[in-house]
Amino acid sequence: MIAGNGFCFLIISDMPAKKNTKYGSLTLLGKPVSRYPSAPSAKTIETFKNQYASRRYLIKFECADFTSLCPVTGQPDFAKITIEYVPGDRCIETKSLKFYLASYRNTPSFNEEIVNRILDDVVAACSPQEALVYGEFAARGGISLSAEAQYTQDVAATDNGHETRKRSSVGAKSL
Repeated sequence: MIAGNGFCFLIISDMPAKKNTKYGSLTLLGKPVSRYPSAPSAKTIETFKNQYASRRYLIKFECADFTSLCPVTGQPDFAKITIEYVPGDRCIETKSLKFYLASYRNTPSFNEEIVNRILDDVVAACSPQEALVYGEFAARGGISLSAEAQYTQDVAATDNGHETRKRSSVGAKSL
């Protein structure tokens, strides 16, 4: 214990870090990390077991300060990215998603390409029942752009003896 200026401080050192084996696969959460990944990769997105996999529910992430680069001019593009998904057996860990989205800061890509890439990587990372990615990009030259991509698991349903596929990203609507 150290005392000074009327305050008393207790210094604790060499205290073992508390390990939670339930979430042992998470490598970013609870750890100081000073560098973002240099390029987007689905491998950056970490997941954990969905404790309510038998229940259908929606998870929604909103990133209001997304940044990427125009592939032609190299100028920054700013956007609000919204990711909605109905989880399957795995849920996305938020800090890893933040690192994944930050990796686009130095990535030259067209806006439509980014939205579809994010959807592909979310699906690869957690195999959701459904997912929707919506990008609302800031105006450049007086024109703003919004792009939406949607994923629905291939679930066969019988309709008069024929198998039909659930709707795909064509005509995507909010989950």
